[in-house]
Amino acid sequence: MKKILETIKTWLSKLSFRTGVIVLLCCIPFYILSFAQMALPLSVETKGVLWIVLFGLAKTFQYSGITILGVEGVRRFKRIFKRRKNKEQEEDASL
Repeated sequence: MKKILETIKTWLSKLSFRTGVIVLLCCIPFYILSFAQMALPLSVETKGVLWIVLFGLAKTFQYSGITILGVEGVRRFKRIFKRRKNKEQEEDASL
């Protein structure tokens, strides 16, 4: 089992940064759906099963995206947001 997981991790880490970001963003709709389905008029058992499946898919996309991005991809992602934050702060200071 450990060898299979290591093979999957190696395969995922070969994918591009852009693919990692897309996969990571796919977790957002599943998080929303996992909690929004609670408002539907369904039985408690059905809601529980839906929550487990949707929340599981959200976590799967999240961890797969992070694995694809890898350590360097996560650093790159943080730098992008840091630049945007600094740029916004500079614009606010100039007003």
